This record gives sequence, structure tokens and C-alpha cells, in this order.
Amino acid sequence: MRKKVEKFLKRLQTLVQIEMKEEIKENWLEIKRLSGAQREARGKAVVGLKGKVIGEEFGYKIVKLGRAKEIVTNISSGDLVLLSRGNPLKENVKAYVLEKGKNFIVVALEDVRDWFTSRNVRVDFFANETTFKRMLAVLQEPSKMCIKAIEYALGLKKPVEPSKKDVKFFNTSLNPSQKKAVKLALGANEFFLIHGPFGTGKTTTLAEIVMQEVKHGNRVLVAAETNVAVDNLAERLNGKVNAVRIGHFSRVLPALRAMTLFAKMEEHEDFEKVSSLRKRIEELKILREEFLKPTPQLRRGLSDDEILLLAKKGEAKRGLKIEQIKSMAEWIKLSGKLSENLKKLRKLEEKIAEEIVSNCEVVLATNSSCALEFVPNDFDVAVIDEASQSMIPCALIPISKAEKFVLAGDHKQLPPTVKSKHAKELEKSLFEMLILSCPQCSTMLTVQYRMNSLLMEFPSRIFYSSKLSAAENVKNITLQDILNGEYASSRQMLNGFSYFLLFFKPLVFIDTHTCESNEEMRKISSTSRENPLEAEIVRLCTITLIQNGVKEENIGIITPYEDQVERLRNLLKNFEGVEISTVDAFQGREKEVIMISLVRSNRESKIGFLKDVRRLNVALTRAKRKLIVIGNSKTVCVHKVYKKLVEFAKKKGSYLPFKKFSNELRDFSFNRFSVSGE
Repeated sequence: MRKKVEKFLKRLQTLVQIEMKEEIKENWLEIKRLSGAQREARGKAVVGLKGKVIGEEFGYKIVKLGRAKEIVTNISSGDLVLLSRGNPLKENVKAYVLEKGKNFIVVALEDVRDWFTSRNVRVDFFANETTFKRMLAVLQEPSKMCIKAIEYALGLKKPVEPSKKDVKFFNTSLNPSQKKAVKLALGANEFFLIHGPFGTGKTTTLAEIVMQEVKHGNRVLVAAETNVAVDNLAERLNGKVNAVRIGHFSRVLPALRAMTLFAKMEEHEDFEKVSSLRKRIEELKILREEFLKPTPQLRRGLSDDEILLLAKKGEAKRGLKIEQIKSMAEWIKLSGKLSENLKKLRKLEEKIAEEIVSNCEVVLATNSSCALEFVPNDFDVAVIDEASQSMIPCALIPISKAEKFVLAGDHKQLPPTVKSKHAKELEKSLFEMLILSCPQCSTMLTVQYRMNSLLMEFPSRIFYSSKLSAAENVKNITLQDILNGEYASSRQMLNGFSYFLLFFKPLVFIDTHTCESNEEMRKISSTSRENPLEAEIVRLCTITLIQNGVKEENIGIITPYEDQVERLRNLLKNFEGVEISTVDAFQGREKEVIMISLVRSNRESKIGFLKDVRRLNVALTRAKRKLIVIGNSKTVCVHKVYKKLVEFAKKKGSYLPFKKFSNELRDFSFNRFSVSGE
């Protein structure tokens, strides 16, 4: 048994190292290969910015970078970015994004540069290796609970089946499946799994579990793969338990800043000492700038000690003037003092952080941040959301800190994101392994609170054995409920296409297979795909929806391919409120109306990574009132699930062969499927 666990751990270490190298390599190569404008088109950079220091917060300088042209990017609050004058690899100035507006980005960083005020500042999304190093560390020295978790996952050990614990609920509105999950999770011996399909309220369920554990005197570590998921739990726990939110303040919702470790540190009795040290550090930095920095060119082979000795003796050497040597010596001395003060500051901050964390009932952090030194190893329970999206080594970080763990997730939706084709084994999460090997230690939430019952029916049948039901308050919701009244009462004025789109069934499948010029495209330099016809149909649908009273912010457009995202953003740039993104980026999100462009359309009926129907499951389950799927049925129906989707649309939804409406759509100046009139 031990050998099998050790072999598994070593294999994970190898895979993590492969993935780390691939992610860093991919990021750096793209920065090197593509211009700033090309990276911006992919949503990974913003160019032509001018900066201004607008303040200071928690010891970080706050810089606002703006331009006249609107900023459209995938970079968001909390992301680590590189700032540069055009060469990110050379300048390597790291910052965290605090806020993104229509024409600006606000970042936090330790030091400002004089060139920030120029009009040529570039911001690039940046991947770093910190999380990977933390994953390797937990694999190299696994805790007892980590080893047990792997033993259960590999089927080497059988867990004790949980028994329901009597509970007096804080949240009395929980449905029966949620209450069952809470009781079983509290009664579990070492671990429990909560399978939470789309919209079933798993975060609400987890919050109840956390409060119940605290009520019974237990300390709880709450974790998730993303900051958004951690904040969702933090919002539900805020003010109900004594909690602290760990993580860089830029990655936390503004409403939760008072919960953060940074904010609590500022209230600590020893924080004046921290402020004093920070002030002294800034003074030393300013003072050091008055002297020559001993660069390799100036040193001429001299070490720090040699420069200090020459300055003391008052001697010149190797063509250097005595004034230069003395100036470099002062720079070195001040750097030494700076280093001493930085060490004192870090030691004091760690001491304060440890005191705060040890006095809290609940600690919230991302899986990776749980590895920070001041997060103790003595929690009674670790509660982990998004567990099906976490690589095993990352999920093991919070698990290593507790005596028991509760995982919540949905292995029927997207797995952890893995870049390297040689590390695809990492896509299998601990949640998925455990729910397959130990189903007796799991339960499923069965009431969804997101969507119309017809939209729920197909994914429930295909992915969840028809076990889901729609809550009463959403089962009959439709698009008509949110349409502007003057439009909703004038159906007779609409053409057939608009009528089907707006008023017929919540599910619409628009089929392009009989249309001309319907084939997908691939750029020479890209591995992605795009489909011009589908993009134009999406634009037509968007215009139709908005002209008939649907608000832009209620519309989401999803596609599996980044190049199609780029094309759609260009086509719909006048509709700023419409959100356009990949399927992966939309996981966990929802909109009143969702349009899906499947993209794949070719004579060979190749569908690429559409074969992973978990991606389809995510896409289909984002809509609340209306779902519009656009695709070539002849291509995608080579896969049985897509075939069933088209059949379902024909039977219970709206099936629209797009060519049928071509004549009618000439009213939109539909010349080769190019819509005008935005």
C-alpha cells in the first residue's frame, strides 16, 4: 500500500514539474513572439497607457494607468501582471490588478518607476511558478491526512460510511438535499463529498457546514481554487463567524476588505512599528538614489567587500576615481541597512499575522495561499469549494492542514486546466477520484435555482441521470418576463426569425449546415478556430434581442475557441455591456440569455475538443431564461450527445435551419451575412 502511494506522489511531482515548465514557457514565448497589439487582441495585454500614482494602501503604491481608447481585455482584478515600456521580459516589473474600468486599469506594486507617467506603458498578464512550488512542497512532505486521502482515492482503503448528525439549522430555507448534505458532512469521520451541479446552491450549503462546525467548537480552513469562489463563501460568512480572509488585498472584493488580513493587521497594537519600519525603508531607498549603484560595468570585477575596503582606505583602483568608489560604498552600506529593515519588517508582519490567524475561528484562502507559513496545521476541518477544478496537488495543500475535509464540486463539468499535453493526467481531480472510489461518502444536491425547467431538462438527463428538479421560483421563468413592455406586446410586428428568437421556446438551435460559406477558419499562426458565419449570426441575434428590449448586461456569448472570441468582440464592440468569453472562463457564471457558437463546421466532421462534453455541459447551464445554440448539425452530430441535443431542440425547443430565414433577413441588409445598423 505504501509503495503505491509513494509511486503516485512521485508521478504527481513529475507531472507538476512538466506543467510548470509548460505554462511558464508558453507565457514567456507568447510575450516574446507576439507584439503588444497582438497580445492585446488576445485579451492578454493592454498597450499605450499613461500612469499616475494615486495613493498608497497596505504599504503598496497604487497606480492608475489609462488611455482614451476603451480597454477590452481578459485581465481582471487580482491578476499578476508585468508593467513595461514595451519589453516586459527586460523590465520585469510585477504588479497586482486592483480594478479595471472602461478606459483604465488600477494596479498595486511595491515600487514606482519614473517611466510610469509616459504614454507608452504596457501591461501584460503574467504566469508565475509560486503555486507550482507550493504543490511540489506538499507532495514532497505529505501530511497523514494527505496520505489517507490518496489511499481512499486509489481504492487502497475503505472509509467509514458517514451517519447523519442532528442539526439545528442556521439557514432554515435549505432544501431537503442541502440539509442532507449538511448532516452527512458533519457526521463524516474523515472526509465527505458534496456533488453540486449547476445552480444547486453548494456555496450556501458549505456556508451552513462552516457555521455548524464553528458552533461545535471547531476551527475551519475554507479554501477554493479561485479568489472569486473564496469571496463567495466569505460574503455568506461575513459577520456570522470570527473570520479572516488571507490573500493580497487586490484579489479580494472591496466589500470584504475589512475581513482581510491586511485590514486586521492595521488594527493590531503593533502596527505602528510596521508603519515606522516601512517609512524608514522608503527613506533609505530615497537616500540610496543619491549614490552610484555598483553595476557590473562600474564594479570592474570588484566585490562589495573590496569596494568598501578601498573606500575606507581612500584608494582608487582599475580606472575608478576615489569619488566613484566612495559613492558605490555608500550605496552598498545603505543597501545593507535596507536589507536589515526589510527582514525586521517581514518578521514583525509574520508575527502579527500569526496572532490574528490563530485567534480566528475561520480562515479563508485560495488553495495555494493555504501554504503560507502563518497558516497553521491544526485546523479541525478543511472545507474546499471548486474541488473538481483543482489539480490533486493543489487540493492537498488545504487538506494537509486539517484532521478532516469536505470537498464540493461537479466532476461532470470542466476539470482542472492543464496546458501540457504530457501532463493531462492532472485533469483528474481528487474529487472525481474519491466520488468514484467512495460513493458512499458523497451526496448530490438536486434542486437547481438558476434556470427554466426546459433549459434544465437536457443537461439533467444527459449528465445527471434526470435527478435534478427546478425550484418553484425559476421553473417557469422566460425571456418575456424581462422584455420591455412595449416590445412584448407587439409580437405581430416581428418577423418569423425574431418571433422564434424572442417568444417561442427557451431553447433555440440555429442550424447552419445547409448555408453557403459556413465553414470554420484557422489562422496560419494559430491553433484556434473561428467561424465567420456563426459570428455574424450571433451579431444578428444580439441586435434582435437588444432592439426588442433585452438589456446588454443580460446577454452572454460563449464559444470554445479564443479566435472566435476575438472575432465576436470586434463585431460587437459597440455593445459594451454584452459579455463575450470562452466556455472555460464562463464556468460558475450565469446570464439571462446565453448564445453559444460551436464554431466547428467542416466536411470531415472533425469536432476537436468539443468531444469533451463536460465543456458542453458548462455552456448549456449558464442561461437562466433563453439559450441560443448556433452550429452545423452535420458536423457536430457525429458525436451522440450533440445529436441528442439537436433532437431535443427539434422536439421540445425551437429548431431553426438558418437558410430558411435568409430572404426575410434581407431587412437587416444581410449581404453575405454581414449585418449593419448597430
